[in-house]
Amino acid sequence: MMAVLASVSAGAAQADTALLAGGCFWCLEHDLKKVEGVTEVVSGYSGGTIENPTYQNYHDDIPGQEPHVEVVQVTYDPAVIGYAKLLDTYLRKIDPTDGGGQFCDRGAAYRPVIYVAGEGERAVAEERLAAAAKLLAQPLQVDVLPARTFWPAEEYHQEYADKNPTRYTYYRWRCGRDAKVKEVWQGR
Repeated sequence: MMAVLASVSAGAAQADTALLAGGCFWCLEHDLKKVEGVTEVVSGYSGGTIENPTYQNYHDDIPGQEPHVEVVQVTYDPAVIGYAKLLDTYLRKIDPTDGGGQFCDRGAAYRPVIYVAGEGERAVAEERLAAAAKLLAQPLQVDVLPARTFWPAEEYHQEYADKNPTRYTYYRWRCGRDAKVKEVWQGR
């Protein structure tokens, strides 16, 4: 099944979407679905050109194709949380100083990326990144790229933390995600 990054209207309510990458999609999904104003978070793949990617091939080096990145598609209510605030929250859930992957997950498939749908989102993303870089007093390694097709990950990856709490908790601890985020953002 293919989904495309877009704004959607549900009756009188308005919802927007954001496409964000920050390491393991299980962790980013779990963290962002708790944010007030976020109505849905779906794990998946984006940024590349491989059609119908799977967990087994989304990051493969295929001649003539670009590999994907693990991402989450976040649906949110802009009346509750705006795009800028969502990005601020996202940045505090990752290590924005590490462009080589995130935590124990290394390589381009796990790098932090904000995929933008237009120049308005790009301007907000760049402004929020500049503010975070100033706050952290160091350069950030988060790419800002044009949004591409979002491909939902397999069902067993969706809400993985809820379906497999023991395995997820162990993975997150072993990967050092929470400790590193705390170290990067402590006191800020």
